[in-house]
Amino acid sequence: MIKTENKSIAVKLLCLLFLSVLVSCSPENLLLPGEGFVEVNGGKIWYEVFGEGKKAPIILLHGGPGGTSLGFEPLKELGYDGPIVFLDQLGSGRSSAITDTSLMTIENYVEQVESLRNHLGIKDFVLYGSSWGTMLGIDYYLKYPDEVKAIIFSSPLFSTDSWIADADTLIATLPDSVQQVIRYHESINEYDHPDYHEAVKLYYSLYVTRKERPKIDRSYLNLVSGKEIYKYMWGPSEFTSTGTLRNFDRLEQLGKISVPVLLFTGQYDEARPSTVQYYQSLISDATFREIPDAAHSTLNDNKEETLKVVMKFLERVNSLN
Repeated sequence: MIKTENKSIAVKLLCLLFLSVLVSCSPENLLLPGEGFVEVNGGKIWYEVFGEGKKAPIILLHGGPGGTSLGFEPLKELGYDGPIVFLDQLGSGRSSAITDTSLMTIENYVEQVESLRNHLGIKDFVLYGSSWGTMLGIDYYLKYPDEVKAIIFSSPLFSTDSWIADADTLIATLPDSVQQVIRYHESINEYDHPDYHEAVKLYYSLYVTRKERPKIDRSYLNLVSGKEIYKYMWGPSEFTSTGTLRNFDRLEQLGKISVPVLLFTGQYDEARPSTVQYYQSLISDATFREIPDAAHSTLNDNKEETLKVVMKFLERVNSLN
């Protein structure tokens, strides 16, 4: 009698163990909503898994360098049936602060994304990069192509030379007096002068963010500033690059992308539509969309249209085997 009861208990335990393994291996249970940190070279990076479901996970790579994932917040209104992973890159936002410039490399940021992917056990995901996040995104894909199901490039930068050429075109639309201020202060490397800041402000209001951002008090988050990372890697302003990314160019590598790609940019974006369309021509399976009435900050300037474009692409990607 005792042996029979013990056998019955053992069978029940084995059944429970089997069920627990099935649950733990179920894709929709691997990635549960919540926040956390991942140890990386130089500190900890913060992440949040938002939403859940059976569709391919999305990993978001924010702009900057030195920006935060807060600009991606409107994507929480997407209504996507799958997890969306927000990430603050090392040195900014809710991640560890850094001052060591040896950590401020695109290679190091690529490995941060890979560390996060491994930590969360993500495979076959949609990579979504915006601005600097597209530079990081293309380099991540070139190193780890097998992990990526599809790519979204928002307001991409694949060649700093092309970016600067576009910026020169846009600067030429400003009043002559403003152009002179920009050129004069850049010629003497005087980027902190009030007149230069005013000129930068005008440029940004036309080609970076046209619509006023919502005023939200986030002081309680104690966000780390990535301003010095931006200066070191990029430069003093969006239209002037003096940092380590000055010679960045991946145009010849775009043809190596073999997954579906969505490229989109704002009608008035500093990533000019004609340039982004050229990028599209270099990728075998790429779709281009222009977001009307928007500059670089498409999710801020025209949230509704941006979400619509992104969702349509995701539906297509998830319909593929």
